[in-house]
Amino acid sequence: MNTLWEKYAKVLVDYSVRVGKGDLTVISTSSFEAQPLVKEIYKQVLLKGGYPVVRCGMPGIQETFIKYANDEQLEYIDPMLQTEYEKASKFISIGAPLNVKAMAKADSKKMAKRSSATRHLSDMMLDRAAKGELDWVIADFPTNALAQEANMSLDEYTEFLIKACYLHLDDPIAKWKEIDEKQQYMADYLTRTSKLHIIGEQTDITFSTEGRIWKNCSGQCNFPDGEIYTSPVEDSANGTIYFDFPQIYRGNEAQKVKLRLENGKVVEAHAEKGEAFLNDMLNMDDGSRFVGEIAIGTNDMIQDVTGNILFDEKIGGAIHMAIGASYPETGGKNVSGLHWDLIKNMKNGSEIYADDKLIYKDGKFIV
Repeated sequence: MNTLWEKYAKVLVDYSVRVGKGDLTVISTSSFEAQPLVKEIYKQVLLKGGYPVVRCGMPGIQETFIKYANDEQLEYIDPMLQTEYEKASKFISIGAPLNVKAMAKADSKKMAKRSSATRHLSDMMLDRAAKGELDWVIADFPTNALAQEANMSLDEYTEFLIKACYLHLDDPIAKWKEIDEKQQYMADYLTRTSKLHIIGEQTDITFSTEGRIWKNCSGQCNFPDGEIYTSPVEDSANGTIYFDFPQIYRGNEAQKVKLRLENGKVVEAHAEKGEAFLNDMLNMDDGSRFVGEIAIGTNDMIQDVTGNILFDEKIGGAIHMAIGASYPETGGKNVSGLHWDLIKNMKNGSEIYADDKLIYKDGKFIV
């Protein structure tokens, strides 16, 4: 019988990024903690005839860099990293943090400068993905830090992760293919519409999605997954939106965020906690006050906020709106070093209309 990590690795390699013969595959992880999963991914890539390259981070390095780097160093791009983004055909990133609050006290202005400097790398990856030149997936390995943030024991968090990924099933790939088919129906339906109207607690906001493509997320780029998303027309968002869930970005937290948008741009931003950090991120660059994504979460195995965006943005019965960079594959044109997913509960009487037709109510699709 395959171990859990063998099963997890096979889903990522065979289904999420579809490694084949000759694929240069970069496997990165944030700490040595994920060794059991990384070793299995490495093995599976070799068995597929690919060329695996492992990049393992060291806890504390990022904090040290932001604390001591000067402006020139913040803007410097490692040429070897640049080459990976240009040449690799598969990226598998495994999060395994030992401290999810490591960057909570870091200088937000320096982090914003670094994000701006590395923006072209993420833009390159998204552009190459849109052209079919590479596949990527982000996944997590359970650690005590993630468990603590989710108010769970490590065993409880591991079980939660397993079920959220459907790894408890004999054939998780078959389950994700089933999810893919169901979500594709809704993605195709919404792609044929041109206007989205969201109503809920302290929320009344509209977006134009005319000419934009809704994409189906079923385990190819994020794992676990469960959402459909698009990038709205850049100057179209008008209204207010309130995010009741805690919003976490790079170890910093903003609570009870409320945004007002005019002609696509955030013109007013408030938070009961973390408002200064929120505004620092919104002021990162010319594109950071525009909406890069609007998405509907569909993973009913995820119901509680864990403080981990990889899981929280997929909550069944929630939506998320990202400020900052949009996705070229949807037709999005906004460019920014920021992409912050803000999550909103939709089970409390909220509604979504597409072309003035009610399609979603109280956290469920009704079409």
